[in-house]
Amino acid sequence: MASNPRPAVSPAVRMAIDYGPLILFFAVNYLAPGPQIMRILTATATFMVATFVAMGVSWWKTRHVSPMLWIAGAIVLVMGSLTLYFRDETFIQIKPTLVYLMFAVLLGYGLLARKPLLQMLLETAYPGLSEKGWRLLTINWTLFFVALAVANEVARHMLSWDSWMTFKTWVVLPTTLVFAMLNVPMLLKHGLQLDKPEDVPVPPEG
Repeated sequence: MASNPRPAVSPAVRMAIDYGPLILFFAVNYLAPGPQIMRILTATATFMVATFVAMGVSWWKTRHVSPMLWIAGAIVLVMGSLTLYFRDETFIQIKPTLVYLMFAVLLGYGLLARKPLLQMLLETAYPGLSEKGWRLLTINWTLFFVALAVANEVARHMLSWDSWMTFKTWVVLPTTLVFAMLNVPMLLKHGLQLDKPEDVPVPPEG
């Protein structure tokens, strides 16, 4: 007996699940009153709660939580807890680097082992994409994640907290969305079947 397919969600809901917690983190950091350390701690606690709410919404809407969201959620829990315990923003700044490097290592291993790990992580997100398309997409995202990890480490060492937050908000997030769109022509050449190519999914941001 065939299992029931997972309910489909709109691109807006998918983006809210993947990016909602990060947007709340930015918003609370900028809007919360008090000294910088209190804004950081409040934003971190909000980020942790919002991440697990997003996982709950994903389960509610689709009866499923993606592997990438599980990985990101686990790192948020660990690094967020360290930030709150030690009252040190360094841990939450390192979190994106760990997320990017973990995804890069997983995808790089998949390439070397000839295992479609990106396809397993994103599951049905790219319908119709051929084996070659998945391999090219994996290479692109692996290199991109490495570049993001390096950029985050440079930024957190060279910028103040507020400047780093601006970098995350207005540089990293838009760059990630643009990069995903730049892959669309290649994906379409290799079998991608989407009613709206602009709805191509994006891995969760670090």
